Amino acid sequence: MTRCEFFTEGERITGFSVSGHSGYGEAGTDIVCAAISAVVTMAEATINDVCGAKAKVRVKDEQARITLTLPASCDEEDTVQAVLAGMMVTLMSMRDDYPDYIEVLEV
Repeated sequence: MTRCEFFTEGERITGFSVSGHSGYGEAGTDIVCAAISAVVTMAEATINDVCGAKAKVRVKDEQARITLTLPASCDEEDTVQAVLAGMMVTLMSMRDDYPDYIEVLEV
């Protein structure tokens, strides 16, 4: 199962961590993992490359984990928050469709 955690402070999403393999299909053919990877990649690229937020990104391949942590503030805060909220909504929709393969938590 893939675990998606969103870190919050009050109303602000401060980052996320996505870890594990969904187990929906074999490696290379798992559509749930592929969709999650696409959502995570799009969010990270938009936050850092488009908005210039300079979020810290850590990847641990051996744990199949990516963690993104926002700085205390960023110039495009409203846009970054919209991207993270959209990411959360998308992953929750996927969770509703594939409840045995993905979980989404706010921590």
